[in-house]
Amino acid sequence: MLGQLNEKQIETLLTQQVIGRLACHADGETYMVPLNYVYKDGTIYAHSGPGKKIDIMRKNANVCFEVEEIESIFQWRCVITWGRFEEITDEDEKQQVRQLLTHRLMPLVSRPQQHASHGIAENEVDIDTRIAPIVYKIKVKKATGRFEKA
Repeated sequence: MLGQLNEKQIETLLTQQVIGRLACHADGETYMVPLNYVYKDGTIYAHSGPGKKIDIMRKNANVCFEVEEIESIFQWRCVITWGRFEEITDEDEKQQVRQLLTHRLMPLVSRPQQHASHGIAENEVDIDTRIAPIVYKIKVKKATGRFEKA
């Protein structure tokens, strides 16, 4: 049976998952990449080093974001959101988002010392400070969800 997720189910899936796919587009090029994130109060929070996705989102802030939970080919849930990229420049807000990401993602990491390049580590001294992570949020403007259940 195919169906649509209601608002509560959409919120639940966005909150439960930690890996999603971000799609962005500028200058005739579309780019999609998986990323770690945290969802809270209608906003997707993430961070990244400098690179292609940041360059594209700075040119065109309109993005699409997708998450899924797949148990089998006939048992899955998926949410697609549309929103706007906003780079966080306020140092206090950046620190709050880094803490949010750390608290959500660290319990899922088997060896934290190997992930310091992402700006997330058990100890701040382990973080590679040569490249400051770009902290950003995506304010969700629209979301749809679908499911298939055997």
